[in-house]
Amino acid sequence: MEKQKLPNATVGLILGILSFIGCCCTSGFGGVLLSGIALFLINKDKKKYIENPELYDNYGQLNTARIISIIGLVLSLIIVGVYIYLQATGQYDDMQNEYMKMLEEMQENQ
Repeated sequence: MEKQKLPNATVGLILGILSFIGCCCTSGFGGVLLSGIALFLINKDKKKYIENPELYDNYGQLNTARIISIIGLVLSLIIVGVYIYLQATGQYDDMQNEYMKMLEEMQENQ
């Protein structure tokens, strides 16, 4: 009998990798969402594998996807925490104003 591939291993791997991008581009919230979905799908496949381990052959890919998703989730949660802290203390607006001033100065110098 030919071994099958776990159906969500590749999707979980892609979502885990995309969670890194989401963590940087969306103040961490996109990374939390993408890695959460990835972990849900990975856990579903892990249960399938535990029931019949002899049927599947890409459990290593599933473990890799799980590790990447957990790292993406942790990084995203850290960035969300920093974002919330900066918003709560009012430092986020100050950072935005400084950034805008810097951009205006760069445009004037060109």
